[in-house]
Amino acid sequence: MSIDLASQLMVEALKTVALVAGPVLLVGLVVGLTVGLLQAMTQVHEMTLTVIPKLLATALVLFALGSWMLRTLVDFTRELFGNFPGYLG
Repeated sequence: MSIDLASQLMVEALKTVALVAGPVLLVGLVVGLTVGLLQAMTQVHEMTLTVIPKLLATALVLFALGSWMLRTLVDFTRELFGNFPGYLG
């Protein structure tokens, strides 16, 4: 396996990870910022007010996009294992 091929595989793996994890992280960020702003405006600093909305939003995103995420990961893995003999020679 050449260094160019290894670099290309790493780039594809990182793109796939970013594509799959991006929606969950983005929703967590938006919900966290929104709750933080609401807490700053109302001066209510309860820890459960930050955790529970992020947890619910993350679960909702995973429920809505879970099948797409799994399909993306399975497609990447199949492509990786399907091309495995070519990587060795």
